[in-house]
Amino acid sequence: MAFHCPRERPAVIDAHETFDGTFPYRPHFSTAPGFPMHYVDEGAGPVVLCLHGEPTWGYLFRDVVRRLAPAHRVVVPDHMGFGKSATPADRGYWLQNHVDNLEALVLDLGLRRITLVGHDFGGPVGMGLAARRPELIARVVSVNGPTPFGQPGLGDALAANAADSPWFRWIARAHADGTLDPVLGSLDVTILSTLRLNGFENPALATDTWLRAYGAPFPTAAESIGAIGWAKGFATGAHRFEQPDAAARAALAAVPALALWGAADRTLNARHFLPLFREAFPAGRVVELPGAGHYSPEDAPEAVADHLARFLADTADAAAA
Repeated sequence: MAFHCPRERPAVIDAHETFDGTFPYRPHFSTAPGFPMHYVDEGAGPVVLCLHGEPTWGYLFRDVVRRLAPAHRVVVPDHMGFGKSATPADRGYWLQNHVDNLEALVLDLGLRRITLVGHDFGGPVGMGLAARRPELIARVVSVNGPTPFGQPGLGDALAANAADSPWFRWIARAHADGTLDPVLGSLDVTILSTLRLNGFENPALATDTWLRAYGAPFPTAAESIGAIGWAKGFATGAHRFEQPDAAARAALAAVPALALWGAADRTLNARHFLPLFREAFPAGRVVELPGAGHYSPEDAPEAVADHLARFLADTADAAAA
């Protein structure tokens, strides 16, 4: 059941916190996933579902919400353990658990004809939903987010990227030497170094408000288990990618698709992941954003919003069919 902000806050961030007006969106919560899952729900019209990654939350899409809400219903959930969502201690934090949560939320809200927008691990979570419920998906947008969908070369691409990426090399080393949990368990103070390791290219972003917004969900190690879990799942091989059947692969190959990729991404290298996007979406568009890094909605917010708005307008008829 979906409901508005409860009297008891479900996470360490106050539900109505706007971070000096930079995130002015009314909070909503659903208990359908088995915990209070926060989501923004702004505007009316075709559904745009924006999925964040590591170690961010819905704040990443604040400019996209502002730009698209006048003509679309923009829904931006916080994954379990992130943002204003709860961080239950007795739940799993692997990819498949996040797909379970998203599926429960989407069904609870009755979302249909969805445009999926996935950044970072929001990509695999969204593609997991698409594998399970292809009939709900009208369009797919990758924003520096992988699109795993049963491609034969997925494992090789992940391994090659892990060898190239400073972030994934750090995960492997930190897990081996026992420092992964302490570092990611202190994200309230290590958030800037973690974001910089993943890669954002505009240091002017790091205002006190911006740092407070991204560090606020993680004041203790107990509240950081979502971020720890995502990293540890790669180190241990615990994440399970959803395997679409032939019908799902055919259905998704036919939907309009767009990849917006910050060309300076050091975490998810375009040369490893854009071929996977093209394989899943043979007719999809690819736009590389010069100078933007892994967090392209932060590095190039106007460009991301402009390309997304144009894509939604250009494919409106196809998505409604």
